[in-house]
Order: sequence, then C-alpha cells, then structure tokens
Amino acid sequence: MSKFNASRLSRRQFLGTAAGGMALAAAGPVLAQSKTTLQVLSHKVHQTSLGEGEKDLLAAWKKENNIDVAFTTLDSNPLMDRLFREASLAQTDFSVGFMVDNRPTKQNATLFESLREWQAKDPIEAFDDIAPGLVKGMTVDGKLIGIPVRTATQGLFYNEELLADAGIKTPPTTLEELVEQTLIISKAGKATGMILASDLAVFPVMFARAFGGDFISQDLKLLPDPTAMEQALTVLAGMFEKGALPRSYATNKNEELLTWMQQGRAAFSVLPFARSAQLNSAETSKYPGKIKAIAFPISQALKGKQEMASVVEAWAMTIPANARDKAAAWKFIKEVSSKKNTLGMAVNGNGPARVSTFLEPELTAKSSVASVEAKVLANARGAFPPFAEAARAQQLFVEEVQLAVLGRKTPKDAVAAILTRVQPLLPA
Repeated sequence: MSKFNASRLSRRQFLGTAAGGMALAAAGPVLAQSKTTLQVLSHKVHQTSLGEGEKDLLAAWKKENNIDVAFTTLDSNPLMDRLFREASLAQTDFSVGFMVDNRPTKQNATLFESLREWQAKDPIEAFDDIAPGLVKGMTVDGKLIGIPVRTATQGLFYNEELLADAGIKTPPTTLEELVEQTLIISKAGKATGMILASDLAVFPVMFARAFGGDFISQDLKLLPDPTAMEQALTVLAGMFEKGALPRSYATNKNEELLTWMQQGRAAFSVLPFARSAQLNSAETSKYPGKIKAIAFPISQALKGKQEMASVVEAWAMTIPANARDKAAAWKFIKEVSSKKNTLGMAVNGNGPARVSTFLEPELTAKSSVASVEAKVLANARGAFPPFAEAARAQQLFVEEVQLAVLGRKTPKDAVAAILTRVQPLLPA
C-alpha cells in the first residue's frame, strides 16, 4: 500500500487547525501558502545526480514554485516492482516514478499518463535534443509514458598502469585482443584480467554482439544467431577456466565492479561511461587518472564490417495515471529535463539523455570519455526489448550463462536450454 505523508492531519487536527487559522486570518495578514511536497520514487543515483544541500540543482526551482521534493529510493528491480504496484492502486502519493527502459509494455503503459499531452500544453525545452532512440524506447503504441533523463552506456574500462606492468602497450582493438590481454594480466599475477557480474544479461549480451549475435532482437526474436551466442559463451568459459575471470564470478554483483577497478584487483571491466569520475577519484581510487575507457571491441571477423552495438540502459521519468499531483509532477519533469540541469547532472556523473550535452565544454573539460560515449551511444541499444516476462527471461538467461561459464554445461547445451526455457515467455 502507498505510504501517506507523515504530515497529513487527522480530521480532528484539521478542524482545530482550521479554526485557529480563521482566527489568525481575522486578526492579521493571511498566512503564506503551505508548500507542496512532491513524492518521487527513484533509484538513489537519480537523487544523487541532482545534488543536495548547497549543491542542489533544484534549489531555486523549489523556492520559486514553493515545492519540496521527497525521494524514496530503491534498487532497480525492487523499484520497478514498487512503481507498478503503486500505479495499480486507486491512488498513489508518488507523483513521479523513474522507470527503466526495459519495462514499458502495453500492459504497463496503461498505468501511466500520456506525456505528449503535457508536452503540448507546457513544452520541455528543446525536446528534440533528447536522443530520439531513448524517446522511442519510452513510447508504446504511440503513447509517450516517460521522459528520458539518464543513460548508462556501457564501455570497456582498463587500468593503463596494470597493462603497462604486464608489457601491454595499447588497449585492445578486437575482442580477441581483449581476451588475450586479460590472460596476460592474469598470468602476471598482480590482478585478475577482467571482472564481470554474473547476475545481469548486460555482459554476455556484449560478448554475443561482438560476434554479431544477441539475446533477444528488437523484433523479439530469441537468439537471432545462436552460433554467435555459443561463441560468446565459449570465450567467457575459456576466460574463467584460464583464470582471466575471478573464481568468485558466480557471486560477483554489479556494484562490486567499481570497487575491483578502483582497488586494482582487475585490469578490465564493463561499466557505464559515467562511472569514469568515480573510478579515477583521488579520494576513492588507488589509480586516479589511470583508468581509461574505450568502446567495447568487436570481433576480428566483423571489424570494419559493422559497428559494435553496445548495451545502453536508460531511465525515464513517468507520472502514474493515479498520481495525486500531476501538475507538480510535470513541472518537476520539465525542470529536471532542462538543458541546464541535464548538464549539471552530467557533471555529477549522470549519463545525459540530451545529445548536445556531450559537447558542452563544462562536461568535456571534466570528462575525458564524453566524446567516446557520444560515439558509442549512437549505435547502442538496450540489453533486450521490453515485454511482460522480460525480468523472468533475464533470470533464466543468466542462469544458463553461469552454468556455461563455470563449465557445468557446454556452451552448445546452454544455448539450447536458453531457447527452450525463454521462448515460452516471449509474446506469441
């Protein structure tokens, strides 16, 4: 159930307060209008990128509009579960909810406001500047249900000092070179070649796309090239067997990748470009300024023949159709989406949804990866398209990937199992 604002008054308290208010009004000036508290359901990164205290990007807007913003933050999957549960109630206190781009299905779309109507009445600044592909990802049967605000485009990060120590002069330009370098690093013994998380589809999908394959295509075809997926799993299994992936692979989670790279425990990882600042922070990293990023490399056989399609995850701001304060919600979305705040959030480590932001001097001066990210984003797409059973499909997929990587199944058998287990979950 939706949790009501703690400041809401009981009927008796309201009547008492109202009576006191009338007495004060009769005796003097009318009291200032009370503030609106806008309840926002999001991931912690969304709140953090907007800043807090003296660095709050919305401070002036809050004052001008007499609005306070109260964030409730959860991790990605619990956040999506909570958002859809709240949107299914008769009414919800959460007037803004952040939604990841693999969740907008026909069924889910019915629970949220159509934002083109709001855009027509009170338009967002330079709306066409928001990457069209991201907008398309939040559009279901012509209904725009979310305004993109954050991208997490995956790049290949490497520790140039660890590479140099192992005698490697330049980062890899093909997938085969990447695998070879991870093996050299691991054999040197100073660090693990590569750290990946085992609980998300992002990583095996990246390897499959390097061979021209995919998990689920944009037209919802499962394993459009099974051979490419088998090649990807064969490579990952070989890396694990030879020590280029850590023995802890099966239990490694996404949030651990940053720490491994900061501490120099691994030479390579796949992370959003926006993580560059944290990876190179003098306060938290043992290798500040030495952790670089490039586009994830394609296989030698496809190099120069097609572009690598990196994985990008995008978040968008939605308004539940049952929200209490839709007008304030749209004001918030409009302000957060502005060019000024998109840049401010990008400087704070957020992946911008606006194309022009990547060219802003304030960002390029701070981010050495902005130009690389812009190029990668041009060909990037989600790890898989949205459909009703997408979360379950990902779970089954990563289960089979883990079995193959750990050597408990052959890559061929794992691919066959993916086809058998996931196909029934796809729309007929």
